[in-house]
Amino acid sequence: MKLLSKYSILFLIALSFLISCKDKRNPNNQYMANKDMYHSLGYETYSENPIFKDSMSAQKPVLHSVARGKIPYDYPDSTEGYELAKMNLKSPLVKDDKNLAQGKYLYSIYCATCHGIKGDGQGVLSQREKFLGIPNYKDRVITEGSIYHVIMYGRNLMGSHASQLRENERWQIVQYVEKLKSELK
Repeated sequence: MKLLSKYSILFLIALSFLISCKDKRNPNNQYMANKDMYHSLGYETYSENPIFKDSMSAQKPVLHSVARGKIPYDYPDSTEGYELAKMNLKSPLVKDDKNLAQGKYLYSIYCATCHGIKGDGQGVLSQREKFLGIPNYKDRVITEGSIYHVIMYGRNLMGSHASQLRENERWQIVQYVEKLKSELK
């Protein structure tokens, strides 16, 4: 019994030496009959791929899919879309001091240079005559929906700010613009 255990210990030591001395640059034996299962083949983008009907490896997204983090905006970039948003679109945010303060902060970054700190259309760019005809909020019939729509798509010389502002930030600016409009009367 003692003799058997000595031989088994020696065998294990010899086996461990053999395993540890293996050349790691050469691959191990592969036990897959089909090598495609062991090393999958990648297809080049826009190359032919027999799996799909049209034989293209890059496919269009599923119909009506929405990208992660994006919220669909159902009003089109047109005069009709503007009017629909003006009549129907309402803010989902609670009107409170926190949202108003954040709206003021964002307004000072993105809007005040043109529209002015008071919303009177006398921003720095207007005073330097870089852009002329920037409207005073008191002269406009605006609603939550129309302000949001203009931030989304832009209007006249104003470009879209949708790429710079998330949805809730747009609504916070809307709250602050409404406050400025009420103070201009």
